[in-house]
Amino acid sequence: MNDAVSTEPTAEAADQPTRDAFAALPRHVAIIMDGNGRWAQQRDQPRMAGHQQGAASARKIILEAARLGLEALTLYSFSTENWKRPAEEVDFLMNLGVQQLRSEEHHIHQHNIRFVHVGSREGLSADVLSHLDRVAEKTAKNTGMTLGLALNYGARAEIAAAVQQIAEEVAAGELDASTVTERTIAERLYTASMPDPDLLIRTAGEMRLSNFLLWQISYAELWVTPTLWPDFNEATLHQAIHDFAGRQRRFGAV
Repeated sequence: MNDAVSTEPTAEAADQPTRDAFAALPRHVAIIMDGNGRWAQQRDQPRMAGHQQGAASARKIILEAARLGLEALTLYSFSTENWKRPAEEVDFLMNLGVQQLRSEEHHIHQHNIRFVHVGSREGLSADVLSHLDRVAEKTAKNTGMTLGLALNYGARAEIAAAVQQIAEEVAAGELDASTVTERTIAERLYTASMPDPDLLIRTAGEMRLSNFLLWQISYAELWVTPTLWPDFNEATLHQAIHDFAGRQRRFGAV
């Protein structure tokens, strides 16, 4: 990553522009939401307070991304590595996720957003899976933005699972190994129903990918901001998109 960017919103970014205000709008934005704990620590509050504020930021960004007309938005909510956190924090995050799904289900559907779970089902509680499935089923026919919630997600495990599925299909005679292509793998990833991300945003100034969508972001533009996720707002998103529009995307060409 070599694109650390100042995110003081410009006057233009603060004006709530329509999609026509941008020279180019990414089809799919993926966001690594980082900094909830630091946000709380700076305010002498428990980490849970940061997660709650982060959930409020997520709601604003989801609605704004849909308003602008993005085709897809994927939020990195909980990684497979996050299970290593204290049990109390993990339980809080899972309960918060359920509460958010329950409270936002109507708004997601109302805004014609299609919801998909991006991640492994293994290890998630029956309650969490029930809410994920309910929102996905309710919004399956919606034709607006696709919202991917990366919950219990790890890119290496995702790729390994796709390769295992292909191997099983070859062994069963359902697939010819000589016909396996990049598309064959992509069609077996959690994000098969979405285009690859054009723009990857990471908050809190961290300069790493954290095992997030490693296959899918091969040609994504990277945008890193020092802003902590609970402080990330619509103007910050606008700034990221404005900067994206100014990039020259050559995809290996001259």
